[in-house]
Amino acid sequence: MNHAESAYGLWTLVIINSTVFIMFAFSFFRPSTARDWRTFGAFSAFIIALFVEMYGFPLTIYLLSGWLQTRFPQLDLLSHNAGHLWSTLLGEKGDPHFGILHIASYVFLGYGFYLLSTSWHVLYNAQRQHSLAITGPYARIRHPQYVAFVMILLGFLLQWPTLLTLIMFPILLLMYSRLAIKEEAEMSKQFGAVYDSYAQQTPRFIPKFGHKTTLP
Repeated sequence: MNHAESAYGLWTLVIINSTVFIMFAFSFFRPSTARDWRTFGAFSAFIIALFVEMYGFPLTIYLLSGWLQTRFPQLDLLSHNAGHLWSTLLGEKGDPHFGILHIASYVFLGYGFYLLSTSWHVLYNAQRQHSLAITGPYARIRHPQYVAFVMILLGFLLQWPTLLTLIMFPILLLMYSRLAIKEEAEMSKQFGAVYDSYAQQTPRFIPKFGHKTTLP
């Protein structure tokens, strides 16, 4: 099906949306170390890749156009809604912005940014006091800031999956896991037995129901 006016090539929107989300995340995370900048840089690359395909050039739609047109002959490939591929593949009807996956993506995005904000506040105060961050989200998991980034990325993937971001996602998971392990080694060296006791009580990424770490 042909579309009279393409929903792509809107590079101003690519720049505006990328800048807004990157600066929004920056205002919460505020990277200071080289490790922080690597974490934030990988997140920023994902965001830029996402919005380039959302408003600039639909690489995924282009590469899958033959299969999509055969499988969904009435699909308007150049429309914005066509980019919500999960909705198309699941056979959802109506506006994909009101679909269950899109609503779920808002939950992931909202809580992800909330978790990033609260985690940074606790970590910032702990760094100022040269102490260990063990309150707030850190009382439930050891790396809430990385979990927050993953939730935000997953939220975007539920909204607008692309081949590039789907490839990047597991790579970012591995990257954050390795950064977390390196960070733990540094914290153990800096705080010794106190951190080791904290690490034994507190899960790395997935919280235990009802569990909250308390140290003397």
